[in-house]
Amino acid sequence: MPIRQLPETIVNRIAAGEVVERPASVVKELVENAIDAGASRIDIFTDGGGRRRIGITDDGSGMTRADLAIAVDRHATSKLDDEDLLRIRTLGFRGEALPSIGAVAKLGITTRHASEPHAWSMGVEGGAKSAIMPAAHSQGTRVEVSDLFYATPARLKFLKTDRTEAEAIREVVRRLAMARPDVAFTLAGEERAPVTWAAALPGASGRLTRLGDILGPEFRSAAIEVRSEREGVVVEGFAAAPSLTRANALGQYLFVNGRPVRDKLIIGAVRAAYSDHLPRDRHPVVALFVTLDAQEVDANVHPAKTEVRFRNAGLVRTLIVHALKDGLAREGKRTAANSDGAVLASFRPAFTPRTNWDWRRSPAYPVAGGAATAFAEPGQAAFDVGTPTADVRFEQAPAPDLLDRPLGAARTQIHETYIVSQTRDGLIVVDQHAAHERIVYEKLKASLARNGVQRQILLIPEIVELDEATVEKLIDRAEELASFGLAIESFGPGAVAVRETPSLLGRANAAGLLRDLAEHMAEWDEALPLERRLMHVAATMACHGSVRAGRILRPEEMNALLREMEDTPNSGQCNHGRPTYVELKLSDIEKLFGRR
Repeated sequence: MPIRQLPETIVNRIAAGEVVERPASVVKELVENAIDAGASRIDIFTDGGGRRRIGITDDGSGMTRADLAIAVDRHATSKLDDEDLLRIRTLGFRGEALPSIGAVAKLGITTRHASEPHAWSMGVEGGAKSAIMPAAHSQGTRVEVSDLFYATPARLKFLKTDRTEAEAIREVVRRLAMARPDVAFTLAGEERAPVTWAAALPGASGRLTRLGDILGPEFRSAAIEVRSEREGVVVEGFAAAPSLTRANALGQYLFVNGRPVRDKLIIGAVRAAYSDHLPRDRHPVVALFVTLDAQEVDANVHPAKTEVRFRNAGLVRTLIVHALKDGLAREGKRTAANSDGAVLASFRPAFTPRTNWDWRRSPAYPVAGGAATAFAEPGQAAFDVGTPTADVRFEQAPAPDLLDRPLGAARTQIHETYIVSQTRDGLIVVDQHAAHERIVYEKLKASLARNGVQRQILLIPEIVELDEATVEKLIDRAEELASFGLAIESFGPGAVAVRETPSLLGRANAAGLLRDLAEHMAEWDEALPLERRLMHVAATMACHGSVRAGRILRPEEMNALLREMEDTPNSGQCNHGRPTYVELKLSDIEKLFGRR
């Protein structure tokens, strides 16, 4: 078959296959055009998941009659004034969106420029343009797309249900709305109730307001502001405290020079920054905005402009990790229960007052035989709380200087697991195991960074019997374990001899520690950096070397633990992301009892 030049209609449909993948792609291209036109308000309406109708109305600059005449021609754009693809400062620049949409759908455009006496309208159907006609419209542009893919029926078979396509459109608009909080968005359609995101004030407060409107109030209350800058690259935004997590990485958003992009770079950087705060199967929620010179990023690497390529990707990754770690360290005392009012919400009255209650039936009602008989009745059995579960021999009033400390003065221990402390304006409940686990972990990290972990030589080596495969895994990593003060060597085909243990762990359960380490090592990828592997080892050791639940603590030990928590970074969560303490203000307690 000889080579021939394809007709313009076929060329446009081929191009549409790259740009117009589904209705959400149409919405993305048209909303980006509206943003580039300087719109302050954009209204989006869809019907049938965008298959039957898409309508985009904006109050941007609009187009003149001459501009409208060539706007639907391929590679006609107002975004490139110097033909330099290395200095792209707009969301769109290819000039392919409108002709691609017009090639596979029925397209109608009504627009008015400030210099025109009235609006102009034009239609495109199957790639064929209609005549330009006068129309009535305020300044701005209205684009109507109907019968999407009517010219390419085969593409319709690949679309999903109307509800699924409508959700994809919603996600596209959400990302664009997060990128531009200064623009008001309204999303409506038959599949959903109208949603409006009002324009927010400039600056970090306005950005957080928009993110809270889209990601929910729980993100707003848990958000930590982050920022890092170097060599002209600025990374800023908001990251949720470790209390707010998701089961996947879909809650991580990256914007580069105002453009929403999907990049594996952010997933790895966020995982590295949160590695000390979350379990391996949980992912944080973050929204990061990268601003850099247009020449340092290539936006012309994907037809749909959803990916970019950085000239110095290593610098961007380093700044993301640095910004997140700094923010988490600054807010390290925030815990899951203290950041969103979960403590107060969990309190509910244990009973509701009974109606028609006869006070004469009360167990406390005096009867013949005196009060002693009344206190022997079954109703009083509820007041038998058993023997104390800890040493509660405290002075009547704690030291005033302890009450002024962030975690207050220890008052008692309950269920051999939780320490209750008192502050000037409330009370705090501390999980002793989670708190001490974080303390030991941070000490191990500091020792490793300073001069190595101090070891204690066992007088008699402890022999731990394991299966041969587990022994091989441990011996292969013996050098890494030795850096944390755990010296092991093979002791036959199914046993390991432990000769040295980290002094921080005290009398550690060597068998349990080695089994846990072997399980974690089985999940490691060989590509996992050595530093990350060492941190996994430290976290496992910290869990085994911390105060266990069920151990009775003396008052001096409780106060010492509280003081160490105050001096330890990231003490709001343990290594697995669980909160180490919860706080209840006195004002909240008074509200619970109706005192205010």
